[in-house]
Amino acid sequence: MAVDTPIPKTKNAAGATATPTPRKVVRPSSITLKIIMAVSGILLVLFLYVHMVGNLKIFLGDVEFDHYAHFLRSLGTPVLPEMWYLWAQRIALTVAVVAHIYTAAVLTVRAKKARPVKYAHRPKIQGSYAARTMRWGGVIVFLFIIYHILDLTTGTVNPNGDPEHPYANVVADFAPERWYVTLFYVLAIVAVGFHLWHGIFSAARTLGQQTEKGQKRAKTAALLLSAVLVVGYLSVPVAVLAGLVD
Repeated sequence: MAVDTPIPKTKNAAGATATPTPRKVVRPSSITLKIIMAVSGILLVLFLYVHMVGNLKIFLGDVEFDHYAHFLRSLGTPVLPEMWYLWAQRIALTVAVVAHIYTAAVLTVRAKKARPVKYAHRPKIQGSYAARTMRWGGVIVFLFIIYHILDLTTGTVNPNGDPEHPYANVVADFAPERWYVTLFYVLAIVAVGFHLWHGIFSAARTLGQQTEKGQKRAKTAALLLSAVLVVGYLSVPVAVLAGLVD
């Protein structure tokens, strides 16, 4: 049986018993959370584009691609030991992902609490498909990140799994007999595209882009940037399946 712990009482200067004022829990404002979500999202987007450029080196051949992969492991040397830069990057990206997911979850809960009573008839809200798929798209992306690490980072689920030959790992990963891996990759990248499409536009608004002309430009820029990212990432498995990369 639970026992209520009595609140300790103190006496004021006049000798009267006074109950201390309960401490207030300081919570970050919704604006602060939106800024954190936007900034963390921007960091993740920048990484995605840099990573995409690195992936496209596969079209230069196995020697160039393997050299690039080994170069990443030696970044920061001799100031830092080998692989330290990559681990620092991974930790920073993990913090950004956690911050992005956490702030999104808190903002979602706050939005629901702000409207606790459901409408008898909810009016149809005009919004993009990208906006309506942000939540499930985020789940797919999160699962893809885990699989991608196990596949091409640690080599645990990769049929080749040789850290000395990243080019061969990629080719083995998207082989025709592993069509289910390619399908999952395509779905994940398309989800990233939709997520990015709405995310870039939302970040632009959060960071001050509120005019009608500015919002139109932000929508156009978000669409173009998302399309470039999707095409860039999907070009690799398509090239492997078409025999352009083998």
